[in-house]
Amino acid sequence: MTNNNSFKPYVDSGRSLSEITISSVISGILISIVFGAANAYLGLRVGLTVSASIPAAVIGMSIYRVISRKETILESNMVQTIGSAGESVAAGAIFTLPALFLWAKEGICNLPGVLEIGLIAIFGSLLGVCLMVPLRKSLIVQEHGTLPYPEGTACAEVLLSGEKKGSQAKSVMYGMAFGALVKLIIDGLHLVADTIVVKTSKFHGEIHSNVYPALVGVGYICGLKIATLMFAGSLLGWVVIIPMIHTFGQDAVMFPAKITIGEIWENAGAAGLWSSYLRYIGAGAVAGAGIISLIKNLPSMFKSFGASVKGLKNSSGATSSERTDKDLPLTVILVMILVLLVLIAALPIIPVGPFGTLLILIFGFFFASVSARMTGIVGSSNNPASGMTIATLLVVTILLKVTGHVGAAGMVSALTIGAVICIVVALAGDMAQDLKTGYILGATPQKQQVGEFIGGVTAAIAIGFILYLLNNAWGFGSAELAAPQATLMKMIVEGVMNGNLPWALVFMGAFIAVIIELLGLPSLPFALGLYLPIALNACIFVGGVIRNIADKFKYKSEEEKLEKINSGILCCSGMIAGEGLTGILFAILAVVSLGNGKTLLDAINIGAKFNLGQIGSLLVLAAIVFYLLKNTVLSKTEEK
Repeated sequence: MTNNNSFKPYVDSGRSLSEITISSVISGILISIVFGAANAYLGLRVGLTVSASIPAAVIGMSIYRVISRKETILESNMVQTIGSAGESVAAGAIFTLPALFLWAKEGICNLPGVLEIGLIAIFGSLLGVCLMVPLRKSLIVQEHGTLPYPEGTACAEVLLSGEKKGSQAKSVMYGMAFGALVKLIIDGLHLVADTIVVKTSKFHGEIHSNVYPALVGVGYICGLKIATLMFAGSLLGWVVIIPMIHTFGQDAVMFPAKITIGEIWENAGAAGLWSSYLRYIGAGAVAGAGIISLIKNLPSMFKSFGASVKGLKNSSGATSSERTDKDLPLTVILVMILVLLVLIAALPIIPVGPFGTLLILIFGFFFASVSARMTGIVGSSNNPASGMTIATLLVVTILLKVTGHVGAAGMVSALTIGAVICIVVALAGDMAQDLKTGYILGATPQKQQVGEFIGGVTAAIAIGFILYLLNNAWGFGSAELAAPQATLMKMIVEGVMNGNLPWALVFMGAFIAVIIELLGLPSLPFALGLYLPIALNACIFVGGVIRNIADKFKYKSEEEKLEKINSGILCCSGMIAGEGLTGILFAILAVVSLGNGKTLLDAINIGAKFNLGQIGSLLVLAAIVFYLLKNTVLSKTEEK
C-alpha cells in the first residue's frame, strides 16, 4: 500500500475556492438528468452505456463561461461530479428494472409504479455513495501511486487543460446537434431506412448495419478491439449459426418455438430465428462470460475487498483538519446506512423484506468495495459489473427459492435486489473515479460526496418517469427498445426459479464463451455480439475502425494525437447524447395522440411520400464517418 504524502494537488489545501454553488448544483443536476436520460435510451437500445464524466466537465466549463465568464476549477469539478452520477444510476436501473415491465406484460406481476422505481433507484444510489465514503482514504489517498483510476485521471487532465487554454465544449455541442439531426432524418422524418441489409436468396444468413451516430460513437469510444470482438460474435450468430439452424432443422419444431423453423423463416426471416433461438445462445454466452470474468477476477476481488477493509480499519480513526482530507463523518454515514436498510426492509412498496435487505447489505458492501478498487485498476469500462450483477441474481434467486420465496413474488424480489446491487456497483465505481479527479485537483471530498448524493438522487427521481415514457412509447422488448441486459437478467431469474429455459441453447452459448476464453480473447464483448442483433454491432464496428484510423494516423507529436483523439471522444459523447435526447423527445411525441390512431410522431413522418431507402442510408453512414473523421484526424490543431 502506497501512502503518497508528498503529492500536492492543483489547488492547495490552504486555499478555499467555491465548489458547491447554486450554479454548479443546477448545472450538475441538469447534466445528470440529460446524460442519465440519454444513456437510459442508449442502454435500452444497445445494452451499453458510456461515461458522462468528461463531457459533463467540458459542458460545465462552457456553461460558466456563458453565464458568468468566470468560474473556479473546483466548481467545474462539482458539475461533473453531480452530472456523472446520472449515467451510473441510469445504467444500474435500465439493466435490470425493465424486466418488471416485461413480466407485467406477461401477467406475472403488477406494473411497477413510478414511486417504486424511484425508491429502488434512490436507495441504490444512496447506499452506493454511503458504502464508498469510508473507502476514500484507503483507495484514493493511500494508494494514489498504485491505483491509476484511468477515467478519473483523464477527467482531471481535461479540467486542467480547460483551465489553461479553454474547454472543448464545442465538440460536444456540435456532436449533440449532429446526432439529433441524423436521428430526426431517420426516425422522425423517415427519409432514409435505418438499416443497411446485405443478403442473398441462396444463403440463409444476413448482415445488417444500422446507420445511427450513437452506435458509431460507442464503437469509437470502445476502440477497435472491443468493436471487432462484438462484430465477430454477431458474424458467428448471423452467418454461421442461423444458416445452420435453417439448413439442418427446417422442418423441425424446436423449443421454445411452437412452429417449424421453416415457418419461422417464412414469417420473419433471420430475425425470427434470432428471436426464437440465437438470443438464448447469446444469453448463455453472456452469462457464461460474466461468470468467467467473475472467476478470473476473484483473486483480485477478494484481495481488493481485504485491502479495502484493512484500509478502512486503519483510517477509520484518523481525522484531519485539512480541507482536502475531510470526508462526511463516519457516524453520519453509518446512521444513513441503518436508516436506508430499515426503510428497504419495512416499506411494502419495496418487495424484498428483511431477508432480502440482509442480502443487499452483504452483496452491496462486498461488490461496492470491489467495484471501487477494480475501476482504479482497469477503469470503469472494463469493470466486471455485469458479472457481479449476474452472480448476485444467481445466488440471490437460489437463496430465495431455498427459503420458500418462490413464484412471481420470489422473482420480483430477486430482480429488485439485483437492481439495487447493480446501482450500488455502478455508482461506487463512478464515485471512486470522481474522487480521484477531485484528489488531483484539490477538491474537498466532503463536498464531492454531497454532490454525489445530489446527482444520484436527482437521476433516481427522473429514471422512473423516463422508463414509463419509453415503455409507453414503444414498449420494452420491442425493435426500438430491445432492453437486452434487462431481458438477460429476466431469463436468469426465470431459469433458476422455474427451470423453464431452453437449457440446451443456453449451454451452447456458455461453452462458446469458454472456447473464446481458451483462445486467449475476452469472451464478454464477443458474447455481447452474439447476443445483440448484428445491425447494432456492425455499426459499432464502423466506429471502432475510425478509432483505429485515428490511433494509427501520423501526427506531429503525441500531444497532437492525444488532443485529436480526445476531440473525437467528446464529439462521440455529444452524438450519443444528442441522439438519446432526440429519442426521448420522440417518445413524448409518440404518446401524444392526434386521434384516428395517429400520434404527433406520425405527423412528422413523411417517409411514405419521399424516402431514399438504403441508398440514403449509405449516404447517411458516409456523412457520419466523414463528420467523425473531420473532428479527429482532419481537425485543425489548436494554436498553443
